[in-house]
Amino acid sequence: MVGVLIISHGELGLCLADCARHVLGRVPDNLAILGVEKQDNPDARLLDAQALIDKINDGSGVLVLSDMLGGTPCNIASRLRQRGVVEVVAGVNLPMLVRALSYSAQPLEVVVSKAITGGLEGVYYVIPEGKE
Repeated sequence: MVGVLIISHGELGLCLADCARHVLGRVPDNLAILGVEKQDNPDARLLDAQALIDKINDGSGVLVLSDMLGGTPCNIASRLRQRGVVEVVAGVNLPMLVRALSYSAQPLEVVVSKAITGGLEGVYYVIPEGKE
């Protein structure tokens, strides 16, 4: 099963994981979270992230989700990428995470694709009826 690691600013990853558990109705054992704080040393957090990857990678690979392109969590995540083994997607949102976890029994490249489409398809401009 593909592992999923969220690397985010502060508590965002924990909050997303809690929401995903609620939506899925189960605790995914292939999910890990790493929160990054302003005062953290990125090199030390990189080692923490690698340890989490080693823990959740059963040989199927790991998808690392980060919150914002260009931020410290994404910069750490990008240093972890190994083509076909550890893939990285920035811009994590709840639909992306739920989709990644729902398809985690599929090959890594499928999980990456499903996560990206889930994230994109989960963004809508909502206009209440009669308010156009």
